[in-house]
Amino acid sequence: MIPILAGLASGIISGMGIGGGTILIPVLVFILNVDQHIAQSINLLYFVPTASIALFVHIKNKRIDMKLALIIVAFGVAGAILGSYFAVSVPSVMLKKMFGIFLFAMGIYETFRKAPAKKEG
Repeated sequence: MIPILAGLASGIISGMGIGGGTILIPVLVFILNVDQHIAQSINLLYFVPTASIALFVHIKNKRIDMKLALIIVAFGVAGAILGSYFAVSVPSVMLKKMFGIFLFAMGIYETFRKAPAKKEG
């Protein structure tokens, strides 16, 4: 039941563009006791179909700046290659700590950041 709920919750978050891995990886590691490397690999596999569906919906609703997206995708692919080689060379415990620090930093940032000023007019 936990994998089903984790998949559903991660899918909802993924569809919103937030990143389902923020839910999926902690559930896999801390609740289902999956190794960090395996959890992150499952997350990558999980990402392909869920992102494809979300991307289709966002393209259909004209919610993507294709010019900006293509630049980001090109450099994102390069970063993914570097990150993959780095991840497989780091021990699982260190990878788990790095992921935890990243999530904690993002949580602090989101908690204390100021909302952008609304444009009038």
